[in-house]
Amino acid sequence: MKKPFHSPLYHKVSVFVLAVALGACNTNDSSMETRQSLNYPESRVQPVVDTLWNTEVADPYRWLEDDRSEETETWVDAQIEFTNKYLDSNPWRKPLRDRFESIYNYEKVGMPRKIGDRYFLAKNDGLQNQSIWYVRETLSGADKLFLDPNALSEDGTITATLGSASKDNRHIAIVQNEAGSDWQEIHVYDLASGKPQGDVLKWVKFSGTSWVGNGFYYSRYPAPEGSEFSAENTFHSVYYHKIGTDQSEDRLIFRNDDEPNRYHFAYATEDQKFLILSTSTGTDGNSIHFLNLQKPNAQWQELIGGFNTRNSVVDHVNGRFLVLTDTDAPKYRLAGISSKTPSDWINIIPESEHLLESVNATGGQLFATYLRNACNAVIRMDLDGQNPREVKLPNAAGSTGGFGGKADAAETFYAFTSFTYPTSIYRYDIASGESTLFVSPKVDFNPEQFESRQVWFESKDGTEVPMFVVHKKGLKMDGERPTYLYAYGGFNISLTPSFSPSLLLLLENDGVYAMPNLRGGGEFGEDWHEAGMLLKKQNVFDDFIAAGEYLISAGYTNSKRLAMAGGSNGGLLVGATMTQRPELAAVAFPAVGVMDMLRYHQFTIGWGWIPEYGCADSSKADFQNLAGYSPYHNIAPGIEYPATMVTTADHDDRVVPAHSFKFAARLQACQSGSRPALIRIEKNAGHGAGKPTSKILDEQSEKWAFMFQEMGLKPRVTSNK
Repeated sequence: MKKPFHSPLYHKVSVFVLAVALGACNTNDSSMETRQSLNYPESRVQPVVDTLWNTEVADPYRWLEDDRSEETETWVDAQIEFTNKYLDSNPWRKPLRDRFESIYNYEKVGMPRKIGDRYFLAKNDGLQNQSIWYVRETLSGADKLFLDPNALSEDGTITATLGSASKDNRHIAIVQNEAGSDWQEIHVYDLASGKPQGDVLKWVKFSGTSWVGNGFYYSRYPAPEGSEFSAENTFHSVYYHKIGTDQSEDRLIFRNDDEPNRYHFAYATEDQKFLILSTSTGTDGNSIHFLNLQKPNAQWQELIGGFNTRNSVVDHVNGRFLVLTDTDAPKYRLAGISSKTPSDWINIIPESEHLLESVNATGGQLFATYLRNACNAVIRMDLDGQNPREVKLPNAAGSTGGFGGKADAAETFYAFTSFTYPTSIYRYDIASGESTLFVSPKVDFNPEQFESRQVWFESKDGTEVPMFVVHKKGLKMDGERPTYLYAYGGFNISLTPSFSPSLLLLLENDGVYAMPNLRGGGEFGEDWHEAGMLLKKQNVFDDFIAAGEYLISAGYTNSKRLAMAGGSNGGLLVGATMTQRPELAAVAFPAVGVMDMLRYHQFTIGWGWIPEYGCADSSKADFQNLAGYSPYHNIAPGIEYPATMVTTADHDDRVVPAHSFKFAARLQACQSGSRPALIRIEKNAGHGAGKPTSKILDEQSEKWAFMFQEMGLKPRVTSNK
């Protein structure tokens, strides 16, 4: 294999002062001709300059941060019209959508959940915007409608999921999200009749529901001042809601008036003896406290202090909290911590060479899910960690989730998926240890036609990084294959094999899908995560660039046939990579990305990402680091960037759309050459979760149509029916 090549644009940290002080791109250069030929909507340039650490930082499109102003709304409508007109001229848009609809039109069934003696499960007949909740008297019994989220809105943009149920199995909390927003409403339903009881809780965000007695614990923010979609969210607090009362009567359980920028989550142990409080300063690290619910005047006690480790209480068994923690264990362990003497720790599941991803205590057993080179394995053992035996999964190279249930459960359920294995649900009998297939979807493709494998490549600093590669069996690697490089690389999140019907549009056209496990992710424990965060964030971009170089040098593709993609933190990844190495790929898809690294912390819950990224206001070192790769600030005139389709949504209150607005405006002004710089803005949608089927079909088919057209390829549209 050829050694990776490094161009002068590979690192731009040294020129950050020029980048951040550049301001609006000079349209009196070659980009002006492109702008006129594509006739982008006008993006007004504003003379806004901040001074950070004695450095002037221009922000010419700051006015786009006001996502509810008339001027911004006019700009959004103009961009939507321009993008739609451009995509309408694409001859592959409709046939690819028709094919994708054919693929996507299969019954999707979620994992059953047993509440009392009945089973609740979500089902989608294929093209319904939202899955419908049904109830069965027995596991194989007939479906009876419990809740249809599609009836809650005309456009299918309201989702509804089941929260916790009361211990007497009479009531359940239903969590609703509208238009993809992170804001939630909690409604209480009667489990027997399936009817709402009138309780409605608002301004809920990043919360579960944990039932104790005649009510439940949940977390909420105060009603926001200003725009609910961009105003900063502070004072995340825990409340207790009693059934049949107004939200104004909810009892405040915990609020920290001295630290407004913290998250607080509370949940009770299954035996309901203790309330657990998890507190974090952001997305990395948390402390754990507990409250003895059996003592009326009990005070909070510290279980694990500080914010330098990651911890979660799995359950309380035999006087000990079972805690999944990376304390003195970068690949995690399960510790047993005495509820009487919190300094008394024992190992239940010691740290091993593989990442201990999660642990469930179900049916008197522990189910420990590991990551072995980014693929899941599940080990079952007794509650004391003894008698381990592996659960046989359908395939060694895949992903699984589930294994939940109560302490007295006789069965549990899990899902399994891989790149060529559509998500299937299995029932696991705890007494016999046998798995039986509960439901497997019938998708319009032949999995035997495709293969996946894991390869390893060398990053810039010599680190070996793994990558999954998927394509047709026997496909000749002639260096011309359309290749879609997708990654994330952050927040301790692991990317593992999973089935995506959208990818079949690529694979059926002799394309290659590549998914590297970059540093910053969680695939190999906390050390791997820390190697790609804060001042080491450039390692993530280096890994991604090296992945693209490997695909080229190994003969899969070439720069004219390579597309790079990622969403959220992955959108940042694509934005940073295309500004550092614009010649590496022909097409770029930065989705809902964090593009302004100097101001991200000023919107909604952006402050929660400071432990991952650092903050430009906090130190000169952070400022220099962030300014060195901030996608918005590193776009420069006279450079031909990849054909780009930025995607965002008007109700994204996690990564506010202003990031994508500002990035797209500057890219359109600076782009040299003939490649387009589009922004696709979805209305009545958010960061991605709960997106209705109709919007998924449109978005994915337009993405592939754009990619094929910009690569000069004519896709074949086939059907296996």
